[in-house]
Amino acid sequence: MLGAIIGDIVGSTYEFNNTRDYNFELFPQGSSYTDDTVCTIAIADAILKGIPYKDSLLDWCRRYRNPMGAYGNMFAQWIDADNPQPYNSYGNGAAMRVSPIGWAFPNPKEAIDEARLSAECSHNHPEGIKGAEAIAACTTYLATHHTNPYANQTVIMLAANFYGVNFRENVPTPGTWDGTCQGCVPLAIKLFLDSKNFEDAIRLAISYGGDSDTLGCIVGTLAGAAYGIPTELREKALTYLPEDMKEVINQFETQYCKSKL
Repeated sequence: MLGAIIGDIVGSTYEFNNTRDYNFELFPQGSSYTDDTVCTIAIADAILKGIPYKDSLLDWCRRYRNPMGAYGNMFAQWIDADNPQPYNSYGNGAAMRVSPIGWAFPNPKEAIDEARLSAECSHNHPEGIKGAEAIAACTTYLATHHTNPYANQTVIMLAANFYGVNFRENVPTPGTWDGTCQGCVPLAIKLFLDSKNFEDAIRLAISYGGDSDTLGCIVGTLAGAAYGIPTELREKALTYLPEDMKEVINQFETQYCKSKL
């Protein structure tokens, strides 16, 4: 889960000021968590408390109403509605918040079912649900099989089940802003597969351009499960988070992520 948050923070200053320089500064002045982190924390907290994902998302997003970069317009309206209903979104928000499910539910079918529930309370378009399911399935596999030297081959097969065997060829070109699940999720999986370690994965994601924080978040989800997280990046990222978020992370990692700490 922290891999997603690191990708979000690192990408935060580049979202509206893209860089194509692989050697960019990881945490420049102005770096912050964004809505991606708030929503990821909300999903983790829902799992810890055994409450509906919708209730936790509303709680956390109403608690943090003005994260860096703000919420998307439709999602912001959903947060503020008296009776929030799903709005047929296929935005990449369904996939960027799903990482805790990949850790908490090691059974692939259960992880996919939970990913669907986490998405459809807001992002109930088939492509939004598919994006969440694909990232949850890949994360679950990587979290439980990260020592398998052929793990990436299974990730390729999982991704192909959702997006077809040519999913790595049909992705947005570098620098293209694509906030959809059908654009962002296959690209994130491709960039992860191209990576050599956690930091390399984050650098590949951010220097690709486009929706940098969310692309970094989704790539960080997969990379964190596959490689673990370097101590220095972990400690730096935590300095950007408020205490209530760090408490959720600590509780969640203690319960679900011990093998990779």
